[in-house]
Amino acid sequence: MTSRINKINELIRRELGSIILQGVDLSPGVLVTITRVSASPNLQQAKVYVSVMPEKKIKETMLALNRDIYGFQQKLNKRLNMRPIPKISFIEEKETREADKIEKLLEKIKKQ
Repeated sequence: MTSRINKINELIRRELGSIILQGVDLSPGVLVTITRVSASPNLQQAKVYVSVMPEKKIKETMLALNRDIYGFQQKLNKRLNMRPIPKISFIEEKETREADKIEKLLEKIKKQ
């Protein structure tokens, strides 16, 4: 991946994180984290990987995010001074959850 795409990924991650923090109606006690963004080489699309805590609220939160994806896209378009701005899509982050499970197992093994 080029450094330009890496910079754009980071910029989108930061800006979307700020937008979500300011204006998403989520259940109380739900924490949403954008773990990474992966823009296509032609910058037409960007996959936004989202981690949700607690895990039992994942489906509900993903529905809320996807329900307002058009609003997120509009706010992102206004904030970013670039063309083209990738079309975003939210994807549930599974790698961090798997890493967390492995980490807990390693801790359990250490204690034994």
